[in-house]
Amino acid sequence: MPIAVITPLRRPVPSSVAVDAPLLSRARGGNAVALGRLYELTQHRVRCFARRLLGDDAAAEDLVQDVFVHLPGLLGRYRGDAPFEMFLLGVVSRRARRHLRTAMRRRKLHDRFALCDPASPSTPEWESGRHELADLLVRALDSLSREQRLAFVLREVEGFTASEAAQVAGVPEATIRTRVFHARRKLQAELGRLGVS
Repeated sequence: MPIAVITPLRRPVPSSVAVDAPLLSRARGGNAVALGRLYELTQHRVRCFARRLLGDDAAAEDLVQDVFVHLPGLLGRYRGDAPFEMFLLGVVSRRARRHLRTAMRRRKLHDRFALCDPASPSTPEWESGRHELADLLVRALDSLSREQRLAFVLREVEGFTASEAAQVAGVPEATIRTRVFHARRKLQAELGRLGVS
């Protein structure tokens, strides 16, 4: 299977937002208005990343809530040596493990119920095929380890450079490249097993 099948997953990265030092300082001090402003500035980016990483809207919403509930305590760890967005996405990637397991269990449960549902889809055939392909891609992503999935989503879906992805994941750039390489191979094999050519 050619790698081109995987490449169309790349979507435009939501524009970065600049978070200034005074806002961060006020938020670190527990200022509710500043924390609310941080949420307004960054929640869309965090939500998009969480959805792409987990492949499940409900689990992504849980993860977003988890990150922002704990944000006041996490701000003390931000040193300012990287953009705040990179720090925040790193937090999301580290907190995603439990949410990823939940999303995978939910999909497996959905699959079991889908086998019992005799109802035919009410959408046109094309729409049905598109949804089926999306489901297969999400299932294929489930076959990856958490580390490979994170690297793949950062590079191939979010569009980060290897250097930026390494910063978010907290690993060397070469590790990101290796994980993406193995993720692609595993995805190709899994998509082939699922009948996607």
